[in-house]
Amino acid sequence: MAKSKNNAKKLSYISVPSQIINSISSSSLQSLLDSPKKTSRSTNRFFFFFTNSIFRRPRLWFFTLFLFGFLGMLKFGLTINIPFSPHPCATTLPQNMISTPHPKSNLGVVRQNNIKDEVLLTKALVSHVELRAQGLDKVEGDGGIEKSEFWKQPDGLGYKPCLSFSRDYTRATDGVLKDRRKYLMVVVSGGLNQQRNQIVDAVVIARILGASLVVPILQVNVIWGDESEFGDIFDLEHFKRVLANDVRVVSALPSTHLMTKPVEGSPPLHVTPSWIRSRYLRRFNREGVLLLRGLDSRLSKDLSPDLQKLRCKVAFNALRFAQPVQELGDKIAERMKSKGPYLALHLRMEKDVWVRTGCLPGLSEELDEIVSNERIERPELLTARSNMTYHERKMAGLCPLNAVEVTRLLKGLGAPKNTRIYWAGGQPLGGKEALLPLIQEFPHFYSKEDLALPGELQPFANKASIMAAIDYIVSEKSDVFMPSHGGNMGHAIQGHRAFAGHKKYITPNKRHMLPYFHNSSISEEEFNRIIKELHQDSLGQPELRTIKAGRDVTKYPIPECMCNDSHANS
Repeated sequence: MAKSKNNAKKLSYISVPSQIINSISSSSLQSLLDSPKKTSRSTNRFFFFFTNSIFRRPRLWFFTLFLFGFLGMLKFGLTINIPFSPHPCATTLPQNMISTPHPKSNLGVVRQNNIKDEVLLTKALVSHVELRAQGLDKVEGDGGIEKSEFWKQPDGLGYKPCLSFSRDYTRATDGVLKDRRKYLMVVVSGGLNQQRNQIVDAVVIARILGASLVVPILQVNVIWGDESEFGDIFDLEHFKRVLANDVRVVSALPSTHLMTKPVEGSPPLHVTPSWIRSRYLRRFNREGVLLLRGLDSRLSKDLSPDLQKLRCKVAFNALRFAQPVQELGDKIAERMKSKGPYLALHLRMEKDVWVRTGCLPGLSEELDEIVSNERIERPELLTARSNMTYHERKMAGLCPLNAVEVTRLLKGLGAPKNTRIYWAGGQPLGGKEALLPLIQEFPHFYSKEDLALPGELQPFANKASIMAAIDYIVSEKSDVFMPSHGGNMGHAIQGHRAFAGHKKYITPNKRHMLPYFHNSSISEEEFNRIIKELHQDSLGQPELRTIKAGRDVTKYPIPECMCNDSHANS
């Protein structure tokens, strides 16, 4: 493109100290740049008067020269400390607020980029303020996460999801989807991850019976009083769409079945598909509606490859969270990610966990007494019924880790002091004081309440399952995940991270490591070496489900739901 005549002339710039530029308003700069040169009569008159008055009087002429010379010498001798920087282009903005370094500061650039720079600086300031409000700008040392082997990911051995079904399964699909006579209703209970497990099995049971599945009913949680429905937590339309070639999902019973008295049932533990057919199918065909309750761990974990694939398809693809929940979880995960890699830590230190497991917090006599008294007053809460003492249970690896033990384990595994930790889980017994040993060693310690902006969590304030879903999303997206105790959430995330390519997942080897926690004779260096050695095979590496009977495919998706080059697709 040809240059215009106006641009033919070369622009010349005057270097001006940044302090002066900052003290001049944009309007002043504009007037300086746009004001015309003074070549009017007033200038000529002044020049005429000056020359006439000076040159006609020699004494005045010499006095003027002397005065200028004296003032020049005086200025040269006295001006030692220059009030501006010797490098007038230097700036003192914080490093994280400078978007593009400018080697020179000049009036022409200021005029052309004034608005643009103001917008960039405003964005930088807003971002800086938000991070400060969230506590994410507190970085020690060089201002970043220090490089460490702790963040190294396991070798996934090339395993990838493979959910191709057999010809027999595909052939039977048309008959399953066309059947409009049988409808399966299920009532699922418990917390979020118990609900997920039961929904997965409900879809598989509907497929086994060739029935349409009515959207599962979520029983009001007796502990948290959560009245959320399926569509509040999960994306219902996505659920229907993903399973469209496996099971017909309907939002409600059709009018033809509303007056039908359903066949009710509650299967025993670990039933097989043949047991389900022999138990329910005849009456189901006659009545048209089957209502099942309490599906937790009712269906066998050892099923045909096609049904195992269906389990994975529901758990990892169909059960996507509702859009408002997913969006907030993604935002919080991004805030954690904004400063580098992070660890998600699922702490199981709530009062009911200590009571149910038959364990004690071990952080103070007062907290231990609270748990012991609760267990005496409400023995029905104790799920671990055995004659083992607390100490025996502890050394057998059956108790959750407390804050001291989690801290020692993370240090032993090489977690840097500036590791950013996302804390998932309920309020610990003893409040945040129970977490002090962990926070003192790893001060960059955040929960969703710390990271959410004002008002973001308010819509879900009384929705325990949705709050757990946010923790699930942030934990699943983390660089490293570690639970302090086994449980439904830990198992679900283990499978999810495996299905996503075997992202690092630390399984605490409690039974073997705890004796070393009580051995004061070994040095810290030796302790760390032992801890790393005990966990070298517990970092989320691929592990076959079929090595041991009864393993859940949604926790160990190999070989039914994942394959590599050395394993042919099913």
